Amino acid sequence: MKNKQIKKADWKKALSDFLLLKRAEGKSERTIKDYDKHVNIFFKRYPNALADLEASVLGYMGENIKPATYNLRRAYLKCFFDYLKEEDIITSNPIIKLPKRKAQDKIIDIPVDVLQQLLALPDKSSFTGLVDHCLILLMMDCGIRPKEALTLKVSDFDIKHNCVTIPAELAKTGVSRTLPLSIETVRPITKVISSRPKDWNNNVPVFCSCSAETLDSEVLSRRFKRYSQKLGTDITPYSLRHCFALYYLRNGGNSLMLQKIMGHTTQDMTRKYVALSDTDVKESHSSFTPIKNILPPKKTNIRKIRK
Repeated sequence: MKNKQIKKADWKKALSDFLLLKRAEGKSERTIKDYDKHVNIFFKRYPNALADLEASVLGYMGENIKPATYNLRRAYLKCFFDYLKEEDIITSNPIIKLPKRKAQDKIIDIPVDVLQQLLALPDKSSFTGLVDHCLILLMMDCGIRPKEALTLKVSDFDIKHNCVTIPAELAKTGVSRTLPLSIETVRPITKVISSRPKDWNNNVPVFCSCSAETLDSEVLSRRFKRYSQKLGTDITPYSLRHCFALYYLRNGGNSLMLQKIMGHTTQDMTRKYVALSDTDVKESHSSFTPIKNILPPKKTNIRKIRK
C-alpha cells in the first residue's frame, strides 16, 4: 500500500498539529522547539520527502555525521513520523529500520590552567564579553546545560541566596531544579543584570545580545569556536558541563548529589559524565594496585658518587 498523495506543504500543517499535541502532553518548550527545528531542517533539505519518504530519510541519515548527531536526528524524526503514521498520513515509518549508533562516551577533561585562560578571554568591558564571561562561569560552577542557561530570566535568579532555578517548562527533563551558585559566579551575573536597560522586561533572557535578542546554542557555539582558536584547544559549551562533573567528583563531591544538580533522571546518565578519565584510572591504579603489597619495594642502587 502506497502513501497517500499529499500536497507539498501538508507537512507544515501536520507539524503544527504535532507540536500542539506535544504541548498538551506537557513537553517542555525547549523540547517543542527542538522538534520544530529538526523537522524543518529535514524538509528544507528534502521538500518533497513525503512523495518518497524512505529514500529521503536514507539520504538524510546517510550523511557523514557524528553518531550523536545521527541519534538526535533519528529520535526527533522518529517521533514525528510515528505521529504521521497514527494520523494515516504515511503507512510506515522508515526511521525504525535504522538502528541507533553507538556513540563513544568520552569525558572531556580540560586542565585547570586552560579553563583559567578561557575565562580571561572575553572582553568584560563590553556587554557581550561580560555575558560570555558569566556563561562560562555559570556552566563551570553548576554544570547547567547550555540551552537551559540561555533561557534563564532575571526572575529565575535568587541573588540573595546564591542560587538559580530552572523552571520545569525550560528544563530538558521537564522537572524544575534549583542549583546553588558560588559567590564568585553571582557577582558578575549581578553586574550583567544591573547593566540591563530599564525598558528590558523579564521576558528578555539574562544572557542575551546587546540588542535584547535571545541567543541560541549555535551563536554560543560560534563564540566558543573563536575562543578555542585563540587557546589552541577545542572547547565547546557542553564540554564545560563535563568539566563540572569531573572536577566536582575529584573534589570529593557525592555522585547522588551530582545527579540531582545535573538534572539526570537516572544514575546511568550521571555515570556517563562522571566516569573517570584515563589519568584518574592510572593514578588510582598506581596508588592501590595489590602488586605494591605483593612485590617487595625496589631498592635504589648507587651508580655514581659525585666528588
